[in-house]
Amino acid sequence: MKRARLIMAIAALAVVAGGGVASATRDVPDANRRYVTDDLGRALYLHGFNTASSAKGAPDALPKLTEPDIDREYRDMGTNFVRFLIQWRAVEPSPGTYDTKYLDKVAERVRWYAKRGYHVMLDMHQDLWGNGITPAGVAGNGAPGWATHTDGLPVATEHFTWEMYYLEPGVIRAFDHFWNTTGEHPELMDRYAKAWKAVAQRFKDDPAVLGYDLMNEPWGGSVQGATFETGPLATLYRKTIAEIRSVDEDNWIFLEPQAVGVNWGLPSALPYFDDPRGGPDKIAFAPHVYPLPLDLGDDYTDGSKEWTDRTLGWWRDNTLRTAERMRAPILLGEFGLDMTRPGAADLVGKLVDLSDQLGMGRAYWSRDEGSWGPYDDKGEPTALVPAYTRAYPRAVGGVPQALKYGDKSLTLTFDANETGPTEFYLPARDFPNGGKASTGQASWDPGTRVLTVKTRTYGRIDLTITPA
Repeated sequence: MKRARLIMAIAALAVVAGGGVASATRDVPDANRRYVTDDLGRALYLHGFNTASSAKGAPDALPKLTEPDIDREYRDMGTNFVRFLIQWRAVEPSPGTYDTKYLDKVAERVRWYAKRGYHVMLDMHQDLWGNGITPAGVAGNGAPGWATHTDGLPVATEHFTWEMYYLEPGVIRAFDHFWNTTGEHPELMDRYAKAWKAVAQRFKDDPAVLGYDLMNEPWGGSVQGATFETGPLATLYRKTIAEIRSVDEDNWIFLEPQAVGVNWGLPSALPYFDDPRGGPDKIAFAPHVYPLPLDLGDDYTDGSKEWTDRTLGWWRDNTLRTAERMRAPILLGEFGLDMTRPGAADLVGKLVDLSDQLGMGRAYWSRDEGSWGPYDDKGEPTALVPAYTRAYPRAVGGVPQALKYGDKSLTLTFDANETGPTEFYLPARDFPNGGKASTGQASWDPGTRVLTVKTRTYGRIDLTITPA
């Protein structure tokens, strides 16, 4: 009950600050026809994991991961994308000093993914600001100690649920100083933006790096809702976009809304952000979704299922509205749950379907051992592996219009252009001998289980893939 009261209190705060829940039936775009694209300009369907929560508390800020782990992930689920966690504390251990050895270690892991054809998004991760919020570092991750200013305000050393730390006076003050709502530390946002510049300088020419997620789940401290998103958060994003674009005009930049409320389906107030690069904007909207009933401890079953579906409807409509306002494609940066709970596999399937309908990529939270991940503490597959495995178009030589699944088949409708061939991942479960295409010239790679289809250059195409 305490957890429920806490979450509902924060939700009420977000509603008051943000203006309430938008109508689910008024002025909702039918779909999002903007896509994250690769270097050829092909529309990407990104399917992967956050890697990984284990990096949060690691002294070297690196996830527990080996090259064979990536091979297994691909073999089991055919992923092509990773939201790879990095942390400000590791990038800039002291003001103005960037740890090139840390960035080299990140680059080594990026190469592991590159050899296997993955797209990598670097995510500057934080929760509860940083581990400097308590003397013993028992909570928080992300920010360096030198950027943590609590002014001696209290932070409890133990909570039964980690979200409660957000209401601690010292945590709120640390965020307020960063957003400069106190007027005492205007340098912090500038330092953060320049740290991103250092990261972009290091990875701008790496072909595997798709782009940069500027801040995980921003929290406004004492400023919430639309006032936060259009004020301090927008200021940080504009500063950071300018710094990144001063060294990197090509990679995508991903922007997250305020997490509290928006993760549950409330509207975001993020505005449009101009991209100073030469050419079309390459800025994407990267929200997370954690349906409120599940955050309150319910399962995706019975009456809670209906309530969860309703909140997902709010989330869908509000996400489309925000993407339209931002003129941006969508990437679902996080979703996940305990796969041992009743209905968990059904919810994963529903969210994967939703991401396909909206033409957005997805990254499951997270690629860690345990009940939330694809493998348990003994390394055995969890219920997530079959739930997260499906055929899908990895890259589309045109603008997708619809993606429909049949009985062991899928049909992609798209407006073809000259960007290149279309690729499909086909799992052995449904396509044991590969696939065949209803039109175009197809070639099958049994090693990667990728079917590549070359179609006519222009025009509307309905391309159906069935088992060979």
